[in-house]
Amino acid sequence: MSQLYEPNTAKDSIQDHDVIMRGRKLLDITGVKQVESFDNEEFLLETVMGFLAIKGQNLQMKNLDVEKGIVSIKGKIYDLVYLDEHHGEKAKGFFSKLFR
Repeated sequence: MSQLYEPNTAKDSIQDHDVIMRGRKLLDITGVKQVESFDNEEFLLETVMGFLAIKGQNLQMKNLDVEKGIVSIKGKIYDLVYLDEHHGEKAKGFFSKLFR
């Protein structure tokens, strides 16, 4: 009998997704698959729950742990938006701005 599920693998720990904001100045995000793009006004992250766009001012990546899927961002946060099938038009517009 073959084993289909292996508990306690690295992928299991990445499945949780939390966004914790402290004082609108610091974001801790878990469940991040990869950082698609970023600058001092916008971050685009691929998370286990879809793409997450973060907009603000003077944004900086404070911490990045690729293995654990954790990203920390500091700066003045204006906007957090998930870009998924429910926001198809918004996602298309956002991506078209990125890749002009």
